[in-house]
Amino acid sequence: MRIPRVMSTQHPDNVSLPFFAEHSDMSGDDEIQEAYYAFSHLGCDEQMWDSEGKEVDDFVVKKLLTKYPNFFKHRKLGKDVFITLRIPNPTVEKEEAKVLVEALESIPRSMDAAKVFYENPYPPIFEVILPMTTSAKELNRVYYFYKNFISGKQYQKIYENDITIAEWVGEFLPETINVIPLFEDVQTLFNVDQILRKYLKDKNFDYLRVFLARSDPAMNYGMISAVLAIKIALKKLEKVSAEKEIEIYPILGAGTPPFRGNLSPYTVEKVFTEYPSVETFTVQSAFKYDYPIEDVINGIKKLRNFIRHPLEEFDENFCKKIIEKFSKEYHSVIVSIAPAINELAKYVPKRRMRKLHIGLFGYSRSIGGVTLPRVISFCAACYSIGLPPELLGINCLNKEELRDLKEVYKNLEYDLSVALQYFNPKCLELLSEDIKNKIIKSLENLNSLDLKYATNTEHREVTNSILKNLKKGLTSNLSELLIEGAYLRKFLG
Repeated sequence: MRIPRVMSTQHPDNVSLPFFAEHSDMSGDDEIQEAYYAFSHLGCDEQMWDSEGKEVDDFVVKKLLTKYPNFFKHRKLGKDVFITLRIPNPTVEKEEAKVLVEALESIPRSMDAAKVFYENPYPPIFEVILPMTTSAKELNRVYYFYKNFISGKQYQKIYENDITIAEWVGEFLPETINVIPLFEDVQTLFNVDQILRKYLKDKNFDYLRVFLARSDPAMNYGMISAVLAIKIALKKLEKVSAEKEIEIYPILGAGTPPFRGNLSPYTVEKVFTEYPSVETFTVQSAFKYDYPIEDVINGIKKLRNFIRHPLEEFDENFCKKIIEKFSKEYHSVIVSIAPAINELAKYVPKRRMRKLHIGLFGYSRSIGGVTLPRVISFCAACYSIGLPPELLGINCLNKEELRDLKEVYKNLEYDLSVALQYFNPKCLELLSEDIKNKIIKSLENLNSLDLKYATNTEHREVTNSILKNLKKGLTSNLSELLIEGAYLRKFLG
């Protein structure tokens, strides 16, 4: 079994639109074309197909095979290139719960489409990603629901003394699917070993893929907490793999801004240094569309050729202490700036069609009773007022802690240098006295590090205009200005 190395995703963090997009908020046929483009031109070998929180096309396999027969004759779906469904988590997303059923029902239907196209087809979809996983129970529910109620129903008779469902409408294949847990919370990242031990207990898998989010832990606990929590999780995965004698292949969900992982066509080697034991890297929309195409292809080639190796040993207790201290401080800052960030996030342009979400479910995130926008809008809003989110919380770390942190978080100085070129001191005028002092303290603390950056003057001019407009209450051209700043950064958020 070949494990995909580069997963193209549908994260709406791009500022530039791909040439094939018919609308600024991509959906439907645009995303079918995007999957083909990611496979055929960019060199990705996996496409995440997101049915969480948006209208989704369940006929993706049929449409790809019908629209691009020559390509898929030579590059077999399910063998050479892969479609992986991201499904809603019914435990968290009650209103989306039945979308899970629809998505799982589409898997045997995709197999039928492959049977028409290929002589000996592989299941074109056989893995699903379960977001916000917090327990083995949630994974088992998806695994056994598919096995017992989707493929399992084929053996039932339609009614007494009648034919089986399979005899009537055909087989339901594959008989089982792999469920990839997506861990998005710091506490869950600490518990990955316990969750996986329970999940693996009654199963005999050849391998297991495990997805570690990099964006949401950063938004909920701060960038430094997210990096350290992922390292703790990666170490635990190595131990479970050795103990259970099963290959575990980590997937890292990194975006382009430093706050969300700092993975761009130009930083691929840096990311390898930080997370050497990762097998599959996500390539989000900014990576794909905001850089010159030859650099994108070259970056993806490097990702595909990387040979992973174990993470070096580090002091887990030190990391947990820093996470606890840093998260607490980060939360206190976030609660205070949330109203301003929420106000500006309204003007961040949409890059994908998303369903409206009511209240806190799905994509709005809640911290300390404060609701925040999705992480991409959150980042876009922060950078657009000249307040890089990477700075938030650093005021609580002393020189010694920062010095020791560098030993574990290898790219700390590099990531902060990239972020600080977008800092605009005028953003302090928007903040309360308390938060202003915390940001100034963060900047002072960073003097103990070896940061190399020059202010991006063009970006500062744009953020000056945004800050001026916000002060005057002028909102008519905010979206335009936000886009202007995003072009200079090469990512929306």
